[in-house]
Amino acid sequence: MLGFGGILTLLRPQRAKPVPDQPSQGLVLREMPVVTYAVGDVHGCHSLYRQLEDKLVEDGRRMDGRKLIVLLGDVVDRGPDSARLIDHLTSTPPDGFERICLLGNHEDMMLRFFENPAKHAVWLDFGGRETLASYGIRPDPDHGWNIDARRMRLVMQTHIPVEHIRFLQSLPLYVSVGDYLLVHGGVDPNKPLENQTKDDLIWTRLTSTSETSPVGKIVVHGHTPVETASQIGWRVATDTGACFSGRLSAAKLTSTHPASFLTASH
Repeated sequence: MLGFGGILTLLRPQRAKPVPDQPSQGLVLREMPVVTYAVGDVHGCHSLYRQLEDKLVEDGRRMDGRKLIVLLGDVVDRGPDSARLIDHLTSTPPDGFERICLLGNHEDMMLRFFENPAKHAVWLDFGGRETLASYGIRPDPDHGWNIDARRMRLVMQTHIPVEHIRFLQSLPLYVSVGDYLLVHGGVDPNKPLENQTKDDLIWTRLTSTSETSPVGKIVVHGHTPVETASQIGWRVATDTGACFSGRLSAAKLTSTHPASFLTASH
């Protein structure tokens, strides 16, 4: 029988075919917030995210100063409630908090499909059907998902709020803050941060156990599923497979203590 990691390996999309790409664009925060919570891959698990967010807010109430929640990408696909989750993420954040969402490979695949459904139909096999269903889009009774690309775009434009598409299009690729680099996938260890491309940052899978960071910062990432969120050498892994395991995790980052972790489960 396949274990947790084996099941996820079978369900992983392959790296997108390389396309010309410019050096990545991200956010650089000049001052470290009093606390930053980095949330692993939510994948459409709206209720689980709300449960975790409540935990983060309660934990942060004891601290005065700037408080930040960063979702590390892959908020869409696979789970049942991507539309509700984006509705929440585009609403006002909890009182006393700021909230940032990063671009993950699943958001990138969704945007590519929105632009050209015929060319990027592979997205449907990796959670796209569940995301479309969350917007009330169902397969054609006669042709399933194999319908004309122009018709598919029209259906999507009718059902998916333009605010949701603009939100996805606006997502940064990373947040650099204090000693930490927050990113969805990882980094190419052979490039400085300023030369990392979008493909590097949203598709790289990190497995290194080295103590020395190739970019001079502790890399906090999702994308590569782990049983338990933890720090492993120069990286902090947060993706605990929410839509399969029922556990969603966040790393708590401060300037005074090592990373610690909070988890919601059902």
